[in-house]
Amino acid sequence: MDVALGSALLIAAGPILLGVSMLVALTSSFPIIYRRRVVGLDGVEFDAFKFRTMVAEADEVLRRDPELQREFEVNFKLRDDPRVTRFGAYLRKSSLDELPQLINVVRGQMSLVGPRIIVAEEMPRYGAMLDKRLRVRPGLTGLWQVSGRQEQSYEERAQLDSRYIDRWSLLGDLAILLRTVPAVLRRRGAF
Repeated sequence: MDVALGSALLIAAGPILLGVSMLVALTSSFPIIYRRRVVGLDGVEFDAFKFRTMVAEADEVLRRDPELQREFEVNFKLRDDPRVTRFGAYLRKSSLDELPQLINVVRGQMSLVGPRIIVAEEMPRYGAMLDKRLRVRPGLTGLWQVSGRQEQSYEERAQLDSRYIDRWSLLGDLAILLRTVPAVLRRRGAF
């Protein structure tokens, strides 16, 4: 179902993907797509695709600033991230930066709905919940996204992932998909 629906959405989103690609290239050069190495089903790592929203040397900017590095280590996010481009900020708030992850869904690396994607460095933060977390594919959207996204602490996001896995159902996934559109349009918890 993920592959079929993901394929249909990828085709339907084609013009948006093309338009955003051109705007990323015009406003901040190349590369257009950022590959983020994440952990998926059974702990297998893969590259999750996103439109690039930061300056090209973003990792180096973070390494050079110890204060930013400390803030990043708390939630793996920065509230006022100086590395984000002007157009990148718009892409993040609108969640358009994540549209290329439809490719990951079609490849079977992600689901349309599931726990949020994590990097290997985040795995210890899941503690006893990690085994459960690695039994499912990460999602393009999920309970964490429709529940306020970045407004929650890291621990609250991990708990939402755990609750999603424990209570998984097809109807639950459909409800999350239906709640995703208003959540994205309201931009609640996005930064």
